[in-house]
Amino acid sequence: MLIYKIFRADEWAALQATGATDGAPIDVSDGFVHFSTAAQAQETAAKHFAGEHDLTLLACDSEAMGDDLKWEVSRGGALFPHLYRQIRMSDVIWASDLPFDGQAHQFPEEME
Repeated sequence: MLIYKIFRADEWAALQATGATDGAPIDVSDGFVHFSTAAQAQETAAKHFAGEHDLTLLACDSEAMGDDLKWEVSRGGALFPHLYRQIRMSDVIWASDLPFDGQAHQFPEEME
């Protein structure tokens, strides 16, 4: 199953430059990398990235993350994927720009 991470331009650039990162400031603060399922990603974008431009959506294979990925109760009682290690470039299956059209972020068609 693919899971998704939204990064700001500087966060995505850091991952590409170093090959691994602890994630965004909220990830570092919480002690894990926050991910969303395909069904959760649009709400995550609206709630945490409202009106932001220059975002990148990363798709990662949840099964390949093994025991480092935990499904935990979060927003609205739903289970969200949380990665308890750095996210690595090798985790990324694909990346896509996540443009904002003035009202909402436009997600790519290849999402599950």
